[in-house]
Amino acid sequence: PGFLKGYVRRFAQKSHDHRGTPERPGRVVTPVHQEDWAAFSAADAFPHEGVVWGVVFTIDPAHARAVCDELAGARAQDGYTLERVDVYAHTLDGIEHVAVPRAERYVRRSDNPSFIDAEPLDALTRTIGITAGLSGRNMDYMYDLAAAVRALASRAHDSHPLLRRFCEAVIVTWPASVARGCCQ
Repeated sequence: PGFLKGYVRRFAQKSHDHRGTPERPGRVVTPVHQEDWAAFSAADAFPHEGVVWGVVFTIDPAHARAVCDELAGARAQDGYTLERVDVYAHTLDGIEHVAVPRAERYVRRSDNPSFIDAEPLDALTRTIGITAGLSGRNMDYMYDLAAAVRALASRAHDSHPLLRRFCEAVIVTWPASVARGCCQ
């Protein structure tokens, strides 16, 4: 795992296809520039860590052009912007360093049509609880995200407060039979 500096991970993207529909868009997380998110922070219940943990994938050079073309088409249709970012990691001694310089990363900007600013947590949990799209139920996305962050970046601070508080709100908002093991 590695991390980006100057970003926050937020449920700031409407999903009109994979986790929702055009009539009832779901919500998915996206890294947002911290300075962009600051404009919406008054309603944001989560701290601004400025670090987003994740995983970097390397594309086989033999397939790079085809993969990049496919990603560019899919990402451009829902308002992503391609940027080059440094990905940081820690050595075994805990020393921070640039692990992957100038990695390509699609990011969400606040001027795209699918961007959504901070929503009250109860409204966000209701939306995630009732939406589904081509890739399945939005609540399953949220559960899988929580599990992936815990498994891949146990030292991550960016998503644990968000997901923990989100899960606590889920338990209050959703029926127990629906809120299956979210906070385990």
